[in-house]
Amino acid sequence: MLNKIKFLFILFILISFSCDKTPEENNYIPEISYPYDFFFEHDGLNRLYTLYKPDNLKEKAPLVFVLHGYTSNSTNIMNYSKMNTIADQHGFMVCYPQGTSNLYTGMPHWNANLKEMSSVDDDGFLTALAKKLQAEFNLSEKNTFASGMSNGGFMSFTLACERSDTFKAIASVTGTMSGYDWENCNPNKVPVLQISGTIDQVVPMDGSMSSAGGWGGAPDIQTIINYWSTINECNNTQSIDLPNTYSQDNSYVSLQKKTDCYNNHEVWFYTVHGGAHTWPGAWGNMDISASQEIWSFFSRYLE
Repeated sequence: MLNKIKFLFILFILISFSCDKTPEENNYIPEISYPYDFFFEHDGLNRLYTLYKPDNLKEKAPLVFVLHGYTSNSTNIMNYSKMNTIADQHGFMVCYPQGTSNLYTGMPHWNANLKEMSSVDDDGFLTALAKKLQAEFNLSEKNTFASGMSNGGFMSFTLACERSDTFKAIASVTGTMSGYDWENCNPNKVPVLQISGTIDQVVPMDGSMSSAGGWGGAPDIQTIINYWSTINECNNTQSIDLPNTYSQDNSYVSLQKKTDCYNNHEVWFYTVHGGAHTWPGAWGNMDISASQEIWSFFSRYLE
């Protein structure tokens, strides 16, 4: 009998301590340490994306997408772009989505209307992901931007052509417009930043990229810049030689700005003279940081 009373007493104590816990303690969720990998199902595919959330993120903060190049991945571009550091400084969220494996090569890619080689709905995926993140983190619906390297730059132009209601401005580093986009783009006015190297053999500035797979077909990059300048109703051109602060990289940068545009929707074209297929500030030209230039451009359009 005594043992039974002792058992009941101990059980009572345990229940009492359990009842004293708050609902939050009973449903404890470990705090996420960013950057962190998430998955989002879209169009029957379980899509990976890496998210970086600065500690100082405020309500209605901007959202910047950074898209990797062909054969690459979200981790690589996060590491070399160092966009997280800039996000810490300026209080915006960064999303590094992962492309899917191409059906023919097995390489990660973005379907920038590359209809000969891909049927993945990346246009829809990136737009749906942007809206999900805006709602989930209470981010600004008016301040979402897209940028990318190479194939990621192609995809940024696709979003400018088709999703300017979601992506307010775009930046392409060593990318261009796909053949389909050049022939079919019917965009609204979108601010555009482009960075190209004069000795880039992967995506040549002269528009001589092979049309295989749907990649080539767009003209030289200056014609593309003029096209977006016309779309944005720009009336003036400023040409600037930027300081050659790092002579060891055997390159220098000039900047052409298309200004006096509709609602200040400018077009900036950085030419890296002696530059190859690189992300300035990470490797190749070290006179500028592509990531810093991209954010400086995007920040002009914050509402």
